[in-house]
Amino acid sequence: MTSPLTFGIPAPNRRLPAGAHPGAVRLQVADLARSRDYYQRLLGLTVIDAGTAGARLGPADRATVLVELVGRPGSRPVPRGGRLGLFHFAILLPDRPALGRFAAHIARERIPFGSADHAVSEALYLTDPDGLGIEVYADRDRSTWRANGRELHLTTEPLDLAGLASAGGATRWAGMPAGTVMGHVHLHVGDLARAEAFYHAALGFDKTVWNYPGALFLAAGGYHHHLGTNTWAAGAARPGGDEARLLEWELVLPAGGDVNAAGAELERQGFAIERRDAGFSVPDPWGTVVSVRCPRG
Repeated sequence: MTSPLTFGIPAPNRRLPAGAHPGAVRLQVADLARSRDYYQRLLGLTVIDAGTAGARLGPADRATVLVELVGRPGSRPVPRGGRLGLFHFAILLPDRPALGRFAAHIARERIPFGSADHAVSEALYLTDPDGLGIEVYADRDRSTWRANGRELHLTTEPLDLAGLASAGGATRWAGMPAGTVMGHVHLHVGDLARAEAFYHAALGFDKTVWNYPGALFLAAGGYHHHLGTNTWAAGAARPGGDEARLLEWELVLPAGGDVNAAGAELERQGFAIERRDAGFSVPDPWGTVVSVRCPRG
Protein backbone atom coordinates (compact mmCIF):
# COMPACT_ATOMS: atom_id res chain seq x y z
CA MET A 1 0.00 0.00 0.00
CA THR A 2 1.27 3.48 -0.82
CA SER A 3 0.11 7.10 -0.83
CA PRO A 4 1.21 10.45 -2.30
CA LEU A 5 3.27 11.01 0.84
CA THR A 6 5.33 7.82 0.61
CA PHE A 7 6.76 7.83 -2.92
CA GLY A 8 8.25 10.21 -5.43
CA ILE A 9 10.76 13.06 -5.54
CA PRO A 10 9.12 16.50 -5.43
CA ALA A 11 10.03 19.07 -8.07
CA PRO A 12 12.94 21.11 -6.69
CA ASN A 13 11.51 24.53 -7.48
CA ARG A 14 7.78 25.14 -7.96
CA ARG A 15 5.65 21.96 -7.92
CA LEU A 16 2.60 21.56 -10.09
CA PRO A 17 -0.62 21.56 -8.05
CA ALA A 18 -2.28 18.29 -7.15
CA GLY A 19 -5.13 18.90 -9.59
CA ALA A 20 -2.88 19.10 -12.65
CA HIS A 21 -3.70 16.58 -15.38
CA PRO A 22 -3.29 16.06 -19.14
CA GLY A 23 -6.00 17.34 -21.46
CA ALA A 24 -6.45 16.85 -25.18
CA VAL A 25 -3.85 15.71 -27.67
CA ARG A 26 -3.79 17.40 -31.08
CA LEU A 27 -2.78 15.03 -33.87
CA GLN A 28 -1.89 15.61 -37.51
CA VAL A 29 -3.29 12.84 -39.71
CA ALA A 30 -3.15 12.07 -43.43
CA ASP A 31 -6.80 11.23 -44.09
CA LEU A 32 -9.29 12.94 -41.81
CA ALA A 33 -12.24 10.72 -42.79
CA ARG A 34 -10.23 7.55 -42.21
CA SER A 35 -8.96 8.71 -38.83
CA ARG A 36 -12.37 9.94 -37.74
CA ASP A 37 -13.83 6.52 -38.54
CA TYR A 38 -11.07 4.78 -36.58
CA TYR A 39 -11.38 6.97 -33.50
CA GLN A 40 -15.17 6.98 -33.53
CA ARG A 41 -16.18 3.49 -34.68
CA LEU A 42 -13.24 1.40 -33.51
CA LEU A 43 -11.82 3.29 -30.54
CA GLY A 44 -15.26 4.40 -29.35
CA LEU A 45 -14.90 8.17 -29.01
CA THR A 46 -17.81 10.51 -29.70
CA VAL A 47 -17.51 13.36 -32.20
CA ILE A 48 -18.06 16.64 -30.36
CA ASP A 49 -17.63 18.86 -33.40
CA ALA A 50 -16.14 18.45 -36.87
CA GLY A 51 -15.42 20.36 -40.05
CA THR A 52 -13.59 19.89 -43.32
CA ALA A 53 -10.17 20.39 -41.74
CA GLY A 54 -10.51 18.63 -38.41
CA ALA A 55 -12.58 16.97 -35.72
CA ARG A 56 -12.67 16.94 -31.92
CA LEU A 57 -13.69 13.81 -30.05
CA GLY A 58 -14.35 12.81 -26.44
CA PRO A 59 -16.22 10.33 -24.24
CA ALA A 60 -19.94 9.62 -24.45
CA ASP A 61 -20.92 12.45 -22.08
CA ARG A 62 -19.12 14.94 -24.39
CA ALA A 63 -17.80 16.59 -21.22
CA THR A 64 -14.28 17.08 -22.53
CA VAL A 65 -12.22 16.84 -25.68
CA LEU A 66 -9.63 14.06 -25.57
CA VAL A 67 -8.43 13.94 -29.18
CA GLU A 68 -8.33 16.65 -31.83
CA LEU A 69 -7.63 15.46 -35.37
CA VAL A 70 -6.11 17.87 -37.87
CA GLY A 71 -6.13 16.66 -41.46
CA ARG A 72 -3.08 17.22 -43.66
CA PRO A 73 -3.44 15.21 -46.90
CA GLY A 74 -0.26 13.50 -47.96
CA SER A 75 1.21 13.22 -44.46
CA ARG A 76 3.50 10.22 -44.26
CA PRO A 77 2.91 7.58 -41.55
CA VAL A 78 5.09 7.37 -38.47
CA PRO A 79 8.12 5.19 -39.35
CA ARG A 80 8.63 1.88 -37.63
CA GLY A 81 10.48 2.51 -34.36
CA GLY A 82 9.03 6.00 -33.97
CA ARG A 83 10.55 9.44 -33.85
CA LEU A 84 11.23 12.02 -31.16
CA GLY A 85 7.83 13.21 -29.98
CA LEU A 86 4.85 10.98 -29.35
CA PHE A 87 5.32 7.42 -28.12
CA HIS A 88 1.66 7.12 -27.18
CA PHE A 89 -1.18 8.98 -25.54
CA ALA A 90 -3.12 7.06 -22.91
CA ILE A 91 -6.89 7.11 -22.43
CA LEU A 92 -7.92 6.17 -18.88
CA LEU A 93 -11.21 4.28 -18.51
CA PRO A 94 -13.16 4.60 -15.25
CA ASP A 95 -12.88 0.94 -14.19
CA ARG A 96 -11.67 -2.57 -15.05
CA PRO A 97 -15.04 -3.82 -16.39
CA ALA A 98 -14.97 -1.03 -19.00
CA LEU A 99 -11.47 -2.09 -20.03
CA GLY A 100 -12.65 -5.69 -20.25
CA ARG A 101 -15.49 -4.68 -22.56
CA PHE A 102 -13.07 -2.70 -24.70
CA ALA A 103 -10.70 -5.69 -24.91
CA ALA A 104 -13.56 -7.90 -26.11
CA HIS A 105 -14.56 -5.24 -28.64
CA ILE A 106 -11.15 -4.91 -30.28
CA ALA A 107 -10.80 -8.70 -30.35
CA ARG A 108 -14.14 -8.96 -32.20
CA GLU A 109 -13.07 -6.23 -34.61
CA ARG A 110 -9.76 -8.02 -35.20
CA ILE A 111 -7.79 -4.89 -34.32
CA PRO A 112 -4.15 -5.79 -33.57
CA PHE A 113 -3.16 -4.83 -30.04
CA GLY A 114 -0.56 -5.38 -27.36
CA SER A 115 -1.10 -5.62 -23.63
CA ALA A 116 0.76 -5.26 -20.34
CA ASP A 117 0.30 -5.45 -16.59
CA HIS A 118 2.13 -2.47 -15.08
CA ALA A 119 1.29 -3.33 -11.43
CA VAL A 120 -0.39 0.07 -10.96
CA SER A 121 -2.57 -0.41 -14.05
CA GLU A 122 -3.64 -2.79 -16.82
CA ALA A 123 -3.10 -1.58 -20.37
CA LEU A 124 -3.93 -2.29 -23.99
CA TYR A 125 -1.84 -0.81 -26.81
CA LEU A 126 -2.98 0.07 -30.32
CA THR A 127 -1.68 1.95 -33.35
CA ASP A 128 -3.90 4.29 -35.36
CA PRO A 129 -3.98 4.31 -39.20
CA ASP A 130 -1.04 6.74 -39.33
CA GLY A 131 1.11 4.76 -36.90
CA LEU A 132 0.43 6.98 -33.88
CA GLY A 133 0.53 5.09 -30.58
CA ILE A 134 -2.48 4.75 -28.29
CA GLU A 135 -2.86 3.18 -24.85
CA VAL A 136 -6.24 2.42 -23.31
CA TYR A 137 -5.99 1.45 -19.64
CA ALA A 138 -7.58 1.17 -16.23
CA ASP A 139 -5.90 1.84 -12.91
CA ARG A 140 -5.65 -0.60 -10.06
CA ASP A 141 -6.83 0.68 -6.69
CA ARG A 142 -4.16 2.90 -5.15
CA SER A 143 -4.16 0.77 -2.01
CA THR A 144 -2.41 -1.94 -4.06
CA TRP A 145 0.41 0.28 -5.37
CA ARG A 146 3.86 -0.47 -3.92
CA ALA A 147 7.03 1.58 -3.57
CA ASN A 148 10.70 0.62 -3.53
CA GLY A 149 11.99 3.27 -1.15
CA ARG A 150 10.90 6.58 -2.69
CA GLU A 151 10.32 5.05 -6.12
CA LEU A 152 6.93 3.72 -7.18
CA HIS A 153 6.97 0.10 -8.33
CA LEU A 154 6.06 0.07 -12.03
CA THR A 155 6.79 -2.95 -14.18
CA THR A 156 5.79 -4.58 -17.46
CA GLU A 157 4.45 -8.12 -17.14
CA PRO A 158 2.02 -10.26 -19.17
CA LEU A 159 -1.60 -9.19 -18.78
CA ASP A 160 -4.29 -11.64 -17.68
CA LEU A 161 -6.47 -11.13 -20.77
CA ALA A 162 -8.88 -13.90 -19.82
CA GLY A 163 -9.47 -12.37 -16.40
CA LEU A 164 -9.86 -8.93 -17.96
CA ALA A 165 -12.42 -10.19 -20.47
CA SER A 166 -14.32 -11.88 -17.64
CA ALA A 167 -14.44 -8.59 -15.74
CA GLY A 168 -16.26 -7.07 -18.69
CA GLY A 169 -19.17 -9.46 -18.26
CA ALA A 170 -21.80 -10.01 -20.93
CA THR A 171 -22.33 -6.30 -21.63
CA ARG A 172 -21.00 -5.26 -25.03
CA TRP A 173 -18.76 -2.26 -25.57
CA ALA A 174 -20.82 0.86 -26.35
CA GLY A 175 -18.05 3.42 -26.68
CA MET A 176 -15.85 5.37 -24.27
CA PRO A 177 -18.08 5.83 -21.20
CA ALA A 178 -18.68 8.96 -19.16
CA GLY A 179 -15.77 9.50 -16.82
CA THR A 180 -13.13 8.58 -19.40
CA VAL A 181 -10.18 11.01 -19.30
CA MET A 182 -6.72 11.47 -20.73
CA GLY A 183 -4.59 9.60 -18.22
CA HIS A 184 -1.10 10.36 -19.45
CA VAL A 185 1.10 11.21 -22.40
CA HIS A 186 4.31 9.30 -23.13
CA LEU A 187 7.05 10.91 -25.24
CA HIS A 188 10.19 9.85 -27.04
CA VAL A 189 12.97 12.25 -25.94
CA GLY A 190 16.63 12.56 -26.81
CA ASP A 191 18.08 12.56 -23.29
CA LEU A 192 16.59 11.77 -19.88
CA ALA A 193 18.71 14.32 -18.02
CA ARG A 194 17.41 17.13 -20.24
CA ALA A 195 13.89 15.76 -19.96
CA GLU A 196 14.23 15.87 -16.17
CA ALA A 197 15.56 19.43 -16.29
CA PHE A 198 12.59 20.59 -18.36
CA TYR A 199 9.65 18.58 -17.04
CA HIS A 200 10.75 18.10 -13.40
CA ALA A 201 12.90 21.10 -12.47
CA ALA A 202 11.25 23.73 -14.69
CA LEU A 203 7.65 22.67 -15.39
CA GLY A 204 7.21 21.18 -11.92
CA PHE A 205 6.26 17.51 -12.23
CA ASP A 206 7.37 15.21 -9.40
CA LYS A 207 9.49 12.20 -10.36
CA THR A 208 7.78 8.90 -9.59
CA VAL A 209 9.79 6.22 -11.45
CA TRP A 210 13.41 6.74 -12.50
CA ASN A 211 15.04 3.28 -12.65
CA TYR A 212 12.86 1.81 -15.40
CA PRO A 213 15.28 1.02 -18.29
CA GLY A 214 15.58 4.01 -20.60
CA ALA A 215 12.62 5.88 -19.12
CA LEU A 216 11.58 8.51 -16.59
CA PHE A 217 8.01 8.86 -15.30
CA LEU A 218 6.56 12.00 -13.73
CA ALA A 219 3.28 13.10 -12.15
CA ALA A 220 1.44 15.62 -10.04
CA GLY A 221 -0.61 14.96 -6.93
CA GLY A 222 0.68 11.45 -6.20
CA TYR A 223 -0.47 9.79 -9.44
CA HIS A 224 1.69 7.02 -10.91
CA HIS A 225 2.45 9.13 -14.00
CA HIS A 226 0.87 11.89 -16.03
CA LEU A 227 3.93 11.97 -18.27
CA GLY A 228 6.32 9.29 -19.47
CA THR A 229 9.59 10.01 -21.25
CA ASN A 230 11.93 7.51 -22.84
CA THR A 231 15.04 7.30 -25.02
CA TRP A 232 13.90 4.26 -27.00
CA ALA A 233 13.87 6.32 -30.23
CA ALA A 234 16.60 8.77 -29.24
CA GLY A 235 18.45 8.38 -32.54
CA ALA A 236 15.40 9.26 -34.62
CA ALA A 237 14.87 12.80 -35.85
CA ARG A 238 11.79 14.81 -34.95
CA PRO A 239 9.05 14.35 -37.57
CA GLY A 240 8.82 16.92 -40.33
CA GLY A 241 5.72 18.89 -41.17
CA ASP A 242 4.61 16.34 -43.75
CA GLU A 243 4.48 13.41 -41.32
CA ALA A 244 1.70 12.27 -38.99
CA ARG A 245 2.60 13.51 -35.53
CA LEU A 246 1.62 14.99 -32.21
CA LEU A 247 1.20 18.74 -32.78
CA GLU A 248 0.76 19.51 -29.08
CA TRP A 249 -0.65 18.14 -25.84
CA GLU A 250 -2.46 19.98 -23.08
CA LEU A 251 -1.59 20.24 -19.42
CA VAL A 252 -4.60 21.50 -17.46
CA LEU A 253 -3.98 23.32 -14.15
CA PRO A 254 -6.73 24.15 -11.63
CA ALA A 255 -6.57 27.96 -11.70
CA GLY A 256 -5.17 30.95 -13.54
CA GLY A 257 -2.68 31.60 -10.78
CA ASP A 258 -1.25 28.12 -11.22
CA VAL A 259 -0.83 28.72 -14.95
CA ASN A 260 0.88 32.08 -14.37
CA ALA A 261 3.22 30.60 -11.77
CA ALA A 262 4.21 27.72 -14.08
CA GLY A 263 4.94 30.14 -16.91
CA ALA A 264 7.00 32.40 -14.66
CA GLU A 265 9.15 29.48 -13.46
CA LEU A 266 9.80 28.30 -17.02
CA GLU A 267 10.82 31.82 -18.04
CA ARG A 268 13.03 32.16 -14.96
CA GLN A 269 14.88 29.05 -16.09
CA GLY A 270 15.36 30.34 -19.63
CA PHE A 271 12.53 28.65 -21.54
CA ALA A 272 10.58 30.81 -23.97
CA ILE A 273 6.81 30.59 -23.62
CA GLU A 274 4.12 31.80 -26.03
CA ARG A 275 1.18 33.35 -24.23
CA ARG A 276 -2.36 32.39 -25.23
CA ASP A 277 -5.80 33.53 -24.06
CA ALA A 278 -6.23 30.58 -21.67
CA GLY A 279 -2.56 30.12 -20.77
CA PHE A 280 0.63 29.53 -22.72
CA SER A 281 2.51 27.02 -24.83
CA VAL A 282 6.13 25.95 -24.63
CA PRO A 283 8.22 23.46 -26.62
CA ASP A 284 10.34 20.92 -24.79
CA PRO A 285 14.03 20.58 -25.79
CA TRP A 286 13.03 18.39 -28.77
CA GLY A 287 10.25 20.62 -30.05
CA THR A 288 7.26 18.79 -28.58
CA VAL A 289 4.77 21.50 -27.60
CA VAL A 290 2.86 21.44 -24.32
CA SER A 291 -0.06 23.86 -23.98
CA VAL A 292 -0.63 24.81 -20.35
CA ARG A 293 -4.09 26.15 -19.58
CA CYS A 294 -6.95 26.47 -17.10
CA PRO A 295 -10.04 24.28 -17.36
CA ARG A 296 -12.47 25.41 -20.03
CA GLY A 297 -15.54 27.05 -18.55
